[in-house]
Amino acid sequence: MRYYRYIGTRVLWAFVVAFIIVTITFVLLSMSPDPSIQQAATQAALEGGDPQEATDRQEKLRGLDEPLHVRYIDYMTGIATLEWGWSEYRNQPVTKALWGSLYYTAQYSIPWTILTLLFGPLIGVYSAARMYSWKDHVVTGIAFLGFSIPNFFFAIVLLLVFGVWLDWVPVAYRTDVPVVSLENAIQLALPVFVLVTGSIGGILRVARNESAEFQNADFMKTAKAKGVSPLRAYAYHVMRPTLVPLSTTVVGQLLAMFLGASLLVEVVFGIPGLGRTTFDALVAQDTNLVLGSVLLFTVIGVIGNLIEDIVFTIVDPRISYDDR
Repeated sequence: MRYYRYIGTRVLWAFVVAFIIVTITFVLLSMSPDPSIQQAATQAALEGGDPQEATDRQEKLRGLDEPLHVRYIDYMTGIATLEWGWSEYRNQPVTKALWGSLYYTAQYSIPWTILTLLFGPLIGVYSAARMYSWKDHVVTGIAFLGFSIPNFFFAIVLLLVFGVWLDWVPVAYRTDVPVVSLENAIQLALPVFVLVTGSIGGILRVARNESAEFQNADFMKTAKAKGVSPLRAYAYHVMRPTLVPLSTTVVGQLLAMFLGASLLVEVVFGIPGLGRTTFDALVAQDTNLVLGSVLLFTVIGVIGNLIEDIVFTIVDPRISYDDR
């Protein structure tokens, strides 16, 4: 019962956090100058018209003639009713623009997440089992090399080598190819590889250090003495307790990469996903689309942290929620 109460509290706080973030973003965007209004005033002055009249007309057209609190209430009401406004930059509803962008983001983020969750902990445990050997040095060296290289620079280098010099992959992302096809897998191979190598380093380090601590514990020696197979011993007695501290690193690493590095990767490879849509909306100062993107990223971050808490109880049922 306490566990469900804790989850309910976390969900409630998720709404509070999303409310605060969206409010701050709304206020900051409202305080920033609108280039379309300045452009309309300049154009009117050049044509011999009244700049103030052009400014007032443009503000009314964009709904900026209302007081700030009225616009804020209207926007928050729209969020509750799933009416997130109209994107002037995309010339379509914000929800439709975000859904279309999420469609392309999911095509590389899903395989990237699966590969990271699969290989990160496994390589870390394997490296700990072969600690200080040449295999350990090779594995950790390659992982940390990908972790230390900036993602956008690594993406540009790979695109230059495999896209321009070798012509193995298309230079520009094509949206006309089927999702389940060899062509789409080829053009998504480099973005997935860049993100996997960038996120696997931190996960590997934590998995290696934590599993090295457990593999020499007394219960591991007892399991080996009883004739338990090495695979089962490492899977049950090493991997499972390693997942408790590792889950925090995994969620934080993936969320940081998804919110930050994926934007740069989408810009380099020309993927019309959430990151690039948010970047273009910021440049165009499309307030509704920016606020919708921020809200969507906030929801993703909150859900990720909620999944982390649930994973805690699965991998370690001893965790208590009495004081939470």
